[in-house]
Amino acid sequence: MDPVPEPPPLRRTPVQRRSAERLSRILDACAELLEEAGYEELSTRDVAVRAGVPIGSVYRFFSNKRAMAAALAHRNLDRYAERVAARLAAREPAPVVDVVLDEYLAMKRTVPGFALVDFGVPASAEDAGEEAGERAGEDVREGPGGGPDGDASGHLVNHVVADRICGLLAAHLGRTADDALRRKVLVAVEATDALLQLAFRAGPPGDLELIAETRALLHAYLAPVLAR
Repeated sequence: MDPVPEPPPLRRTPVQRRSAERLSRILDACAELLEEAGYEELSTRDVAVRAGVPIGSVYRFFSNKRAMAAALAHRNLDRYAERVAARLAAREPAPVVDVVLDEYLAMKRTVPGFALVDFGVPASAEDAGEEAGERAGEDVREGPGGGPDGDASGHLVNHVVADRICGLLAAHLGRTADDALRRKVLVAVEATDALLQLAFRAGPPGDLELIAETRALLHAYLAPVLAR
């Protein structure tokens, strides 16, 4: 399986606290506007206004809105991993499978913008048109960001998410994250992604019966391998 990529490159990496705080405000504003208006209506200018920063500050970090959304997806994955790791470290009585699923559900229901940009960026006709413009040499401000995982859209594909989860599970269980475990987790992530997209089609809190079926599927599929 492919290795986990580095975070998407920023035009400028913050080195001072003030710059890092500004970047955080930009991503917070991006998440809020995604929640309110959706990805198609998202613009770097509106993000700058919401974050209270000059538009140049946004472009100092990101070449376009898709690169900004990709950075938000990476931050979401980091925060998800932190939440799961904290619960696993606490040695709660809840099964590991429930911890992994419940933290995702909690973010899906409460984190601004997560319903649209969880760990990846949605496809957009606007982006496709702007990507063609960029290839033609036009000065396009917003278009695909070109993620480091090989997807030109900057999308965090599910194998990257699975690799992070696999690492957390292996560390918790004191075992090696070998290819067999990685495959199992990848299949679980792919299946869960499809089922939860269906469950949350109408928005939070999601179809509780479908979520229960997803939980049952994960327990049946992962519990045996995690118990080894």
